[in-house]
Amino acid sequence: MIVKYHKEFLRRFKKQRLKIKEKFKDRLSLFMKDEFDPTLNNHSLRGNYEGYRSINVTGDIRAVFKRTAQEAIFVSIDSHSNLYG
Repeated sequence: MIVKYHKEFLRRFKKQRLKIKEKFKDRLSLFMKDEFDPTLNNHSLRGNYEGYRSINVTGDIRAVFKRTAQEAIFVSIDSHSNLYG
């Protein structure tokens, strides 16, 4: 699987605290091994994010991505309330 990052994801990722950045890298490593590992809580989204999926980075931080046959394109990362509120 190829992982890509949308410019919006990179902009939001840059604003995250170091602890969140490190946690995302850990979760991404897990995602690359098994994208449906229960720890990630990988699930499809509705509403404005119809057709996208989300994984848990921390208790409140989510990473939103679009999955195709060959790649996962991460489009955003933020708190649950900022993304979906």
